[in-house]
Amino acid sequence: MVALEIETNQAGQRLDKFLGKYLPAAPAGFFYKMLRKKNITLNDKKAEGREILKQKDLVTFWLADETILKFGGYLPGPDKGADKRLDREELYRLAYKRLQEVPVLYEDDHVLILDKPAGMLTQQARAEDMSLNEWMIGYLLHTGAMNAKELQLFRPSVCNRLDRNTSGLVLCGKSLPGSQALSQLIRSRNLRKFYRTICVGTLTAAPPGLALQGYLQKDSRTNRVSVAKQGPGEYIHTVCRPLRYYSFPTDMPQKPLCFTELEVELITGKTHQIRAHLSSTGHPLVGDCKYGKAQVNEIFKQHFDLQWQLLHAYRLEFPALEGTLAPLGGKSIQAPLPACFTSILAELKPFIPHDKGENHYSTGR
Repeated sequence: MVALEIETNQAGQRLDKFLGKYLPAAPAGFFYKMLRKKNITLNDKKAEGREILKQKDLVTFWLADETILKFGGYLPGPDKGADKRLDREELYRLAYKRLQEVPVLYEDDHVLILDKPAGMLTQQARAEDMSLNEWMIGYLLHTGAMNAKELQLFRPSVCNRLDRNTSGLVLCGKSLPGSQALSQLIRSRNLRKFYRTICVGTLTAAPPGLALQGYLQKDSRTNRVSVAKQGPGEYIHTVCRPLRYYSFPTDMPQKPLCFTELEVELITGKTHQIRAHLSSTGHPLVGDCKYGKAQVNEIFKQHFDLQWQLLHAYRLEFPALEGTLAPLGGKSIQAPLPACFTSILAELKPFIPHDKGENHYSTGR
């Protein structure tokens, strides 16, 4: 028999969700069968699984130790179930040690905001991967914000994802209330998300920016998306605000390449949205091997050793907030441009475009 008292990071979720976390290898049908037979009880009473847990609730498993271990659970005590607990803890601590240092831009009791480097996964793609998510849990263990026992029933997680080769701001829930509140905020679309990038060509737009709208169509076989003006597909809305224009010499001096530094606001947030949307207008991102221009990418690889697209999640603007996220209300969190981004800008030549033509430019600031 195992009795677990519900703590802050387990409260606020359904009982059946909690059971799935404690016994991750058990099929859902097993829980409902055990609940019907009162082999699993809530506050010593029969439960259905739909109950919302509160702090100090008592969940009791009237099960054999062998059954609990078989389904991936642990047994309270210094030795029982320790192997699995240590395996996970070691993975997180190793990720924190091995991965390059990740800047922490904001932290409170419920939320972490990290600056992910380009080239790092946000979450595991395979069991052996070490991603930002493992680094983040390792960081919490290292700082003492969590301990291995707490990880058995609640695992902190990133709440938004960036492509592996996109850098910048990632929201993480340190607590269950924090994770739930961040997820709700993201779904509400009241959180404003801004990116910085450099696109090919001279993309001009009057304030407040160029609003791009369309429908994203996915090809799961190739892991690519395309943009159409009409459905079917997922509706997407992207706003582009040109900041500066640049040229760069090529092997044809009479026809230098032109580029636009952009601030991009995601009104919707879909897979590869910025990359595919700008590519569909004829202005792909510099360095984008999937949706970009191979000739341009090769030039930037040769001159700047650029290995991936120049796309950086630059700024988050929070609305007025209450409750768990109240400390973030009205704040703007910004991640500095990566060194490779700023070094490329420093070597490009600014110019002022005469008109909207892609190849019309004049030198000077």
